[in-house]
This record gives sequence, structure tokens and C-alpha cells, in this order.
Amino acid sequence: QVQVEESGGGLVQAGGSLRLSCTASTSSNRILYMAWYRQAPGTQRELVAQRTASGRTSYADAVKGRFTIAWGNAKNTVFLQMNSLKPEDTAVYYCAAQVDHDVGYHEYWGQGTPVTVSS
Repeated sequence: QVQVEESGGGLVQAGGSLRLSCTASTSSNRILYMAWYRQAPGTQRELVAQRTASGRTSYADAVKGRFTIAWGNAKNTVFLQMNSLKPEDTAVYYCAAQVDHDVGYHEYWGQGTPVTVSS
């Protein structure tokens, strides 16, 4: 069983920045990608940013140019740098890791870290 743990959420004023961290408890060479999702009250969970083991990145249109996803020193840790935050970025942010178990793949999720952006 792989554990995924997020940290770094909190309260920030509009225009401010936060950095979220996420670590998966598995060897970095088994991770195919890690991603950040978010879910605001009354909405569906949406993909915010994803980074593959090969380094490819993708972002939701709503965060392009403001958010950056990057690996840590080991590729079982990923950061989400969030700049120019807006009230509409308020949500619980979840980290996911896709892991190769040789016999198949499985996606693991963290418990989420809340981000609140005040206007």
C-alpha cells in the first residue's frame, strides 16, 4: 500500500502565493506520474496539474501561467507552486500518484489539503 501525503495548504489573500508538497511512499522509479486535483464545495474534482516521470507537464486552463508543478529532489515528491492566487482557487487540493506494481498500475490519493483565498 502506497501512502500519499500532502502539505502546505492554508489561508492566503488574493494575489498571494502558496506552495503545496506531496510525497508518495514508494520508489520514485515506480511512479509514472503525479498530479494535483482540486475540489471546491458543490463541484466535481478537477485536474489542476500533472507531471509525468519523463517530465511532461499539463495544466488546467484556469491555472496556466500562475501554477507550476515540479519534482522534488526525488521523483516521489512533487510541488505545486501557486502564484497570483484568486478566490476561485479556493478548494481542497488532492495529490495523486500513479504507481507501477509490475502486475498493473494503481492510482493512490492523499487526504487533501485545504486552500482558502480571501478577497
